[in-house]
Amino acid sequence: MEKIRLQKILSDSGICSRRKAEELISQGLVKVNGKVAKLGDKANDRDVIMVDGERVRYSKKRRKIYIMLNKPRGYVTTMSDELDRKCVTELLDGVEERVYPVGRLDRNSEGLLLFTNDGNFANDIMHPSRHISKTYRVTVHSKITDEQVVRLTEGVELDGRMTLPATVNVELDSPERSVMRITIREGRNRQIRRMCEAVGLEVVRLRRTSIGPVKLGMLKPGAWRELTAEEIRAMRNAVGKDQ
Repeated sequence: MEKIRLQKILSDSGICSRRKAEELISQGLVKVNGKVAKLGDKANDRDVIMVDGERVRYSKKRRKIYIMLNKPRGYVTTMSDELDRKCVTELLDGVEERVYPVGRLDRNSEGLLLFTNDGNFANDIMHPSRHISKTYRVTVHSKITDEQVVRLTEGVELDGRMTLPATVNVELDSPERSVMRITIREGRNRQIRRMCEAVGLEVVRLRRTSIGPVKLGMLKPGAWRELTAEEIRAMRNAVGKDQ
């Protein structure tokens, strides 16, 4: 069998995303046939691959699965947590395949979160060059001003560089609070919260309602379902992959 890169094997096996796999390899936590692996190494299903002492079961015939979850607040987007906090994977009751989250939502955020064991699918969605849209319903303390809307729309400076232009629609505007629907096309760490902080707004609730063409819909908090074939095709079309 032809050998392929280790990070692809780990992502296709449902261990983690390809980017996270590269981090694990760089940290010396991956071994192939007893030897510490390095970036660029390749393997196949005949090799013994270990990640932090756990053997990876790899097969190209593995069933690929695509899931959406309505993440409640209070859960962290990790496979496990050293602080013993609640993890999103605890909500995937009945999912027999090992899957990992595509991107993340912070502990106090809620809404649409995708999971898969398809490394190519996850990588295409998360890759910065794809500019996959993500829409959030954002509730902030206080009344939002026109100037703040313009700044959010045009972009604000985070970590020394401007965010890409966003789409901002104000759905509720009162002296006590405002509700916006914000669509961004990048995925920086805690981006929506930090954008709002940059213009003087405090986020009190943040819920992701869509990723590209896939919408959360009426899925209840804490519940999950598999994506339909139509949703998978639509997402692949959105990232420029028609197969």
